[in-house]
Amino acid sequence: MAIELRSLDGQTVVITGASSGIGREAARALVAAGANVVMGARRVEVMTALVEELGQDNALAVETDVRKPEDAAELVRAGVERFGRVDSVVLSAGIGMYGGIEDHSDDDLIRMVDTNVMGTVWGVRAVLPEFRRNHGGDIVIIASVAGLRGGDDEAVYAATKFAQVGLAGAIDRQLRPENIRVTTLAPAGTSTEFAIGAGRTAGDPALDAFMTPEDIAFQVVTVLQQPRRLRTSLWASWSMEQGS
Repeated sequence: MAIELRSLDGQTVVITGASSGIGREAARALVAAGANVVMGARRVEVMTALVEELGQDNALAVETDVRKPEDAAELVRAGVERFGRVDSVVLSAGIGMYGGIEDHSDDDLIRMVDTNVMGTVWGVRAVLPEFRRNHGGDIVIIASVAGLRGGDDEAVYAATKFAQVGLAGAIDRQLRPENIRVTTLAPAGTSTEFAIGAGRTAGDPALDAFMTPEDIAFQVVTVLQQPRRLRTSLWASWSMEQGS
């Protein structure tokens, strides 16, 4: 018996970190698959241009600082007000800095922990009442292979990604009985704005071996299209040119 993928036509997906990288490409891929997208990020002007590209009937931009729980709640509320419901959330906002435990300023490290860890927590908490109203939903957390094994040049960043993986595992067990699926995507190096100026250099030929944000957007669409009887808890990925 052939397995049919779920249609995303008319589904509404909230995306954090939507102004660049994986979040931006996920928005494009989801609209192409028939979904509506509610995009949250701090760079409103970038998202406004993306709304024009995707079409105002399919996309909404909301200025969002994921470190603030009230912003996460407003992002979901705006999606419900515009499209009537929210079916899925893709938590893609994140900050990356290479360095050991003594590197970077206190403020930079606090900002990274607040964005990557608490930004994920607030996003999950904000969407759960809507998912319960709809009797189900999907949570997709964009983590990293750094959350599966730490490296000597990414101490605090890896800690934030381990936290995301641990959070996802816990809420998967908590929320599965409520028909809420939780997926962690854990990509290896991906050629985005990530860590540019904080361990990476724009235009570095080494980035050519990395995955693209479109690769991870493909994964987002794929896990959301799974039949509801299936769930993928963890998807780790590398390009063929990257070691694992």
